[in-house]
Amino acid sequence: MLKRLQRKTLIPAQIAGYAATLLVGAAIVMLACQLYADLRPLLTQQTDVFRGHAITLSKNVSVLQSLNKRGIYFTDKEIAELEAQPFVAQVARFTSSAFHTKASINFGGQGLYTDLFFESVPDRYIDVRSEDWRWDSTSNFIPVIIPEDYLSLYNFGFAESQALPVLSKGTIEQVAFTIELDGHGRHRSFRSRIVGFSGKINTILAPEEFLKWANSEFGSAETNASSRLLMELADASDERIPRFMKEHNYNIKQDELESSKMVFFFRAAMAFLLTVALIIIALSVAFIIMSINVIIQKNHDLFCNLHDIGYSPRQIARYYRRTVGIITGVDMALATLVALVLRNLYVGELSTMFTIEGSVWPSAIAAAALTAALIVIYNYTILKTIRTTVEP
Repeated sequence: MLKRLQRKTLIPAQIAGYAATLLVGAAIVMLACQLYADLRPLLTQQTDVFRGHAITLSKNVSVLQSLNKRGIYFTDKEIAELEAQPFVAQVARFTSSAFHTKASINFGGQGLYTDLFFESVPDRYIDVRSEDWRWDSTSNFIPVIIPEDYLSLYNFGFAESQALPVLSKGTIEQVAFTIELDGHGRHRSFRSRIVGFSGKINTILAPEEFLKWANSEFGSAETNASSRLLMELADASDERIPRFMKEHNYNIKQDELESSKMVFFFRAAMAFLLTVALIIIALSVAFIIMSINVIIQKNHDLFCNLHDIGYSPRQIARYYRRTVGIITGVDMALATLVALVLRNLYVGELSTMFTIEGSVWPSAIAAAALTAALIVIYNYTILKTIRTTVEP
């Protein structure tokens, strides 16, 4: 009897309006959460010989620094300030060679010679086969990592002009050459081979232990000031990174910040999408609450009479709470289904270019959390409104 009376008080158009707006808003929320969870790893993953999110940092060279070279070096205070930043995990110094280096190779019937320099970073940042990247004082072999750009310059520049064959990475890693070190009246030759390529820094890397030994034998045993640092980022997508670099006049390759820029814009787009969706949901919530208030005020006498004959405010509110709760639950289930269908569409398109390993849990968790929050709001609001109406 009570349900039959209360059912007549509902206005179908209002219920349909609430269901439609909530479905749209909830579907956008689920899709945004799922999209963020699926695509964020693609923007933050990193492939290079360097472990983790490591970038090369130097100072911009000004006219004054051209006159005073010491200005390009990092001080201990500046390094400590970098290490204190929340987006920095670790900071490592580059070690530079302090001796004369020459490389030679017989290739294509021609003897090729060039002067070189070496730099090193701590071995924990290097990701090449462990049996290749090692050196000790008894070894006569120096493993080397070169920039990928060097191979491109050879293939598309030097090789063309000298009628030499072009080389792939796999081929050049098999080519052995000779390294000659000179300094402090000493001379020594080593065998060498390229064991890896770096797209991250424009330098020739040798093992740290080798460079420390070679500096002490052929150059200066003193620790030189560092003009470049290798900075390992805790979060490469942190939008504070570009701002910090600009404020301190530090220089990094622009493509090393592409990750943070892309993720910044991606987050901004997701935030905008979520804001629009939450506004739609807030409007639908306000709409159904106002509708319930109108229904209660319009049927004020009916609810008061029901209360007078023994129905408690909780019993009177039960039908409306259950109705709104069922509609909300069904809408959330449909919104999750819509989000997963759309996810299958964009995963199908992107799977030809990327590997997406995310799960459907983000949209399911978002749906459950939003459903629980809305039901709590509705239960409290409806009961409070009816109690205020029927109780003096």
